[in-house]
Parts: sequence; C-alpha cells; structure tokens
Amino acid sequence: METTRNKAQIKAQILDAFHFRHACKAFDPAKKISDDDFHFILETARLSPSSFGLEPWKFVVVQNKDLRAKLAPDAWGATEKLKTASHFVLVLSRLKSGLAANSQHVQHMIHEVQQCPPDIAKMMTGAIDNFQKVDFDLASNDRVFFEWGCRQCYLALANMMTAAAEIGIDSCPIEGFNKEKIEKVLNDEGIITGSDFGIACMAAFGYRAKEPRPKTRQPIEDIVDWR
Repeated sequence: METTRNKAQIKAQILDAFHFRHACKAFDPAKKISDDDFHFILETARLSPSSFGLEPWKFVVVQNKDLRAKLAPDAWGATEKLKTASHFVLVLSRLKSGLAANSQHVQHMIHEVQQCPPDIAKMMTGAIDNFQKVDFDLASNDRVFFEWGCRQCYLALANMMTAAAEIGIDSCPIEGFNKEKIEKVLNDEGIITGSDFGIACMAAFGYRAKEPRPKTRQPIEDIVDWR
C-alpha cells in the first residue's frame, strides 16, 4: 500500500513538473540559479542515454557577457534570453570525424570509458560501423551524420529541462540561430575547431519574469495509436 502511494506521489510530482515547464520567453535577470542546482541539471545531461553509449555531446555554459553579446546578432531566437537568462548553454554535437566507428572518440569511449574487453571492443566497432554505413546509411552524407549526433543531444537537453522543472527552474530550447555564423563565432573564440563539433541547439535557464499562458497540447488519443 505504501509503495503504491509513493508511486502515485512520484507520478504526480513528475507530471506537475511537465505542466510547469514551458518555453520561457522572458527571464528575470535579478534571479540566479545556484551553482549546486545548475550542476545537478548538468549531471542529468551527463547521465543521459546515447546511441551505442557514444556520448556525442559537449555543453558550453556561456556566462561571459562579451561572448553572449557576440552570439546575439546571429541568434534571433535568443536575443533577449542572452541578456537575461541566468545560465545559457550551447549544445554541441560531434561531427562525422568524431563519430565514425574507428574515430579516436569512438574508440576512446569503447576502450577507456566503457572498458570493453578486446573481443567485445572489436565486435562493438563492427556493429557501429555496420549501423552507420548500412542500417541508417549515415556515412554517405556528413550532414546526416551530424544530425544523428544532434538527435542524441536532444535527449540530454530534454532531461536537463525536465530536471530543471522538477526543482522550479525555467528553461527554453532554442533553434533560432544561423548555424554557420554561430559556428564562426565559436571558431573565432577557440570553442570549436571546425572539424570536431557543430552546434546542435541552444538552451536558456533561469526564472520566469511572468507567468506563461496555459499549456496547450493535442489530446492523447490523437497522438497514440495502440495496435
């Protein structure tokens, strides 16, 4: 009975967080997220799932006002958020050069991070190579390869936003930017080299300046098909 009640409380708490979460358009610049709370949010990104466990992401937390100002002209969806958000994150994804089966990063993940024995490592490399070249046909198009990494980055981003909502912190995912121009800024700043990462998306975190309008979503029967 106690377990059932606890589960019901947890489910209600999670759904409350999803109802609380919205794409926050205006942040209160006077309210800052504590270091402890933001490290918690980042940890949920670090623990997120990825295809073959390759963790193709990098999270650049931009707190420097000068760098935020350099990003603003080419990030039309983030102009005000760059000025007011407590924390602003650039979510980067590895390019094909860092996600191909025999790349340095993938081999590092298999051998050093996942600590696979030699026979398993060889099997994993073959499986990843076959997946990339045959199953999903990624290898023939560099942009498609990059977008595969981006899809995984979005899993981490979703976890960050949900975790933030669970502790009363607002967020906004952002795709409103010129990818080429933003990457040039990041190259000029030495954040990326042009051959390692590309930008997948941005995200702002902080505390809402005003309450949002009621959440709207399609009814469950319009989006779920049981067979």
